[in-house]
Amino acid sequence: MSAPADPRRTLRAEPLAPPGAESLPEELAPRRLLRRLLEAAALLVVVVLVAVLAPGLGQVRDRLAGADPGWLVLAAAFEALSCLSYVFMFRAVFCRRMSWRTSAEIGWAELAAGSLVPASGAGGLALGAWILRRGGMAVDKIARRSVAFFLVKSSVNFVAVAVLGTLMAVGIVGPHKSWLLTALPAALSVAVIVVVLAIPRLGPGGDPGPDASKPRRAWFAVRGAVIRGTAEAVELVRSRDPLVIVGAIGYWAWDNAVLWATFHAVGADVPLSVVLMGYLIGQLGGLLPLPGGVGGIDGGLIGTLIVYGAPAAATTAAVLAYRVILFWLPLLGGAIAFVSLRRALNQSERPDLCEPVPAV
Repeated sequence: MSAPADPRRTLRAEPLAPPGAESLPEELAPRRLLRRLLEAAALLVVVVLVAVLAPGLGQVRDRLAGADPGWLVLAAAFEALSCLSYVFMFRAVFCRRMSWRTSAEIGWAELAAGSLVPASGAGGLALGAWILRRGGMAVDKIARRSVAFFLVKSSVNFVAVAVLGTLMAVGIVGPHKSWLLTALPAALSVAVIVVVLAIPRLGPGGDPGPDASKPRRAWFAVRGAVIRGTAEAVELVRSRDPLVIVGAIGYWAWDNAVLWATFHAVGADVPLSVVLMGYLIGQLGGLLPLPGGVGGIDGGLIGTLIVYGAPAAATTAAVLAYRVILFWLPLLGGAIAFVSLRRALNQSERPDLCEPVPAV
């Protein structure tokens, strides 16, 4: 009588390279990413040179020259914790059956791509989608989960602004600012949250039909992914999954902590409420199509924080230090992770890039 089958061997992975998923999307091709890296690095150098050499910025140079190394190291540690939180959330949303090694590699690779490709991390999700597709995950599931991941990750910021803006508007949390800087952002954040929660009510829609044009089929696919992905985002939040909650809040909180630490590094003690309120509005500059978001995020953060009362010279120095850490740490870690993943895609001993399915 033959020995019973090992239950661990009743599952196998789908092929690691399904048809049509061999090459990277053009936007994420190695040459394109290398060009973006060089462009972003050049822009960072220009920004730093302007801060160092331009007349009238002596206070900024003094702040940067006198930056406390201890606070900068702490800021880098906070950024590493933010990246680790991203990995937690990625694993919880996309595939718990992956090994932690694979989850970490894909998460870090996404963060690296997000450092180079603008649009608030959409480039990173595109890279993750390609890797998961190579691993055998269904396209519709990747699309839904990508939408859910993006919404849950972004929702923390909007909820924080809604709560903090309200507390500042009624005077419970200082410093005192006008309603335009407190109640209005809070109200807009609540409006965005309400609109997002209402999206699943639209329903997935019907079938475009066999004779539908390619643009119409694409529209129905995107519409379905957004609606179903939004519904999944709501379910993920309602499930109170510790990895999702810790990942989403941690990614946001630790990234804010990086900016808070760089302020201390340059000798400025800015109220935490100002850092948090300036963070969301300032990050909108990352939507601009600039290499690595350089210039968009920087300008948005500096301008917003100054409007909220942060000192100009200290804010400029702190944001420059913040952006260097935010750009290079995920990029370097992600580059190593991506190289390992490219090798893993062709290794039979790494079948955990996709969800196991019953053997046939």
